[in-house]
Amino acid sequence: VFAFVVQFFRDPPRPIPQGAKDVLSPADGRIVAIEPVRDPYLDRDCVKISVFMNVFNVHSNRIPVDGEVKQRWYNAGRFVNAALDKASVENERNALHLVTRDGQDVTCVQVAGLVARRILCYVEPGAKVARGQRYGFIRFGSRVDLYLPPGTRARVTIGDKVSASSTILAELP
Repeated sequence: VFAFVVQFFRDPPRPIPQGAKDVLSPADGRIVAIEPVRDPYLDRDCVKISVFMNVFNVHSNRIPVDGEVKQRWYNAGRFVNAALDKASVENERNALHLVTRDGQDVTCVQVAGLVARRILCYVEPGAKVARGQRYGFIRFGSRVDLYLPPGTRARVTIGDKVSASSTILAELP
């Protein structure tokens, strides 16, 4: 049990790519969705990329782009399996509206999973953030959804394994 807990709460340093238009993975895990959808927070058309974290992944969440936190929303909710699409709208979640230095809107949503019962977020509106910066943590299995501007080009495919802050998920238009 001790080894599992130590393994779960690890938070290793990672290399951080510096491409100006690169969107970095906010979490370790597996890509479970890449699709055009409507951003439920900013009410806009967008590209959604979702990363599912199982209990063996690092659960520290990282900022995907350089910019500023404009808004933060928290929604209490259920705890269904985070690998399912309905988790994005039914589960407990914490969303950040980030605006990049060149004015692109990015919504980054922490979603609690079946076992997860606690989402931590360390940033507030007005905070200047940098790609790769640790901004939160979700305990025991969950997902992170990114809502990106139309014209964003995905650089991953469904099923790919990704690492927080070192994997480039997409390129902004």
